[in-house]
Amino acid sequence: MEKEAKKDGIHWLSELPFTKTNYILFVAGLFVLILGYVLMGTGELNSTQSLTVAPLVLLFAYLVIFPVSIMYRKKD
Repeated sequence: MEKEAKKDGIHWLSELPFTKTNYILFVAGLFVLILGYVLMGTGELNSTQSLTVAPLVLLFAYLVIFPVSIMYRKKD
């Protein structure tokens, strides 16, 4: 299989689907996700922090940052 890839002159790692920007966005999403869980865990049981802020931060990470990090592509 390795010989077949070298026949074309293109290595399979040279055409990765994600760029550096995608990985930076993904890591930013991980930090926001961790922040959301920390906010949820450190707030008191019935506080605004635990019941409102933390779930909104988690929704933002799951529904905005992660999909953007997967779908982002530079315009040619």
